Amino acid sequence: MISVASHPLLDARAFVVATPDCLGEMSSRPELLELLSVDAAAPMQSSDEVRKLVRDLLRHGGFKPTGRSKPASEYLLKASREGMSSINVVVDACNAVSLHSGLPISVVDVDKTTGSLRIEIAAAGEAYVFNQSGQTIDIGGLICLCDEVGPCANAVKDSQRTKTGEATRKSLAIIWGTRELEGRAAEASAWYQQILSNHGGQTEWELK
Repeated sequence: MISVASHPLLDARAFVVATPDCLGEMSSRPELLELLSVDAAAPMQSSDEVRKLVRDLLRHGGFKPTGRSKPASEYLLKASREGMSSINVVVDACNAVSLHSGLPISVVDVDKTTGSLRIEIAAAGEAYVFNQSGQTIDIGGLICLCDEVGPCANAVKDSQRTKTGEATRKSLAIIWGTRELEGRAAEASAWYQQILSNHGGQTEWELK
């Protein structure tokens, strides 16, 4: 389903999950919501070393993962301390696994993508809108998920164009792992899928 361009550091894991109902009709279970706290007991723990190696991964193509362009997993640390709100089952699970594993994770609505999918480094000057306010992010040099329209997700901010919503039934998750943390992306992917399975989700495809 996804072609992956050669990359010396990337250890991407991905899967497509179908939920029993539209996301707007589902609720996250209490045990999932508890995982949105950085202090919650979890099977994985992040660290300064994990954060450093994730930044090294994103720097490979020339991108600078600092300030407002820091990895999404780092943003979640602050959001967790301030109190994260539930969004939907798939995104809540994404946030929980990313927070505790330290790995950035993207989630897109499969039905909002167009044509074939690939993972590659975005060209210089490429950008997209990442929120409802119309704000854009310069993604030049950053490893991204792309469809036939263009880049639609990465380890910093996902495109507004393909984000999940209340009507979403089929989601694609991308775990942006690094080969410098051998096995970590696979562990995060398995945990993420288990959380969704506990909510009735079924994995339909997986990139290992």
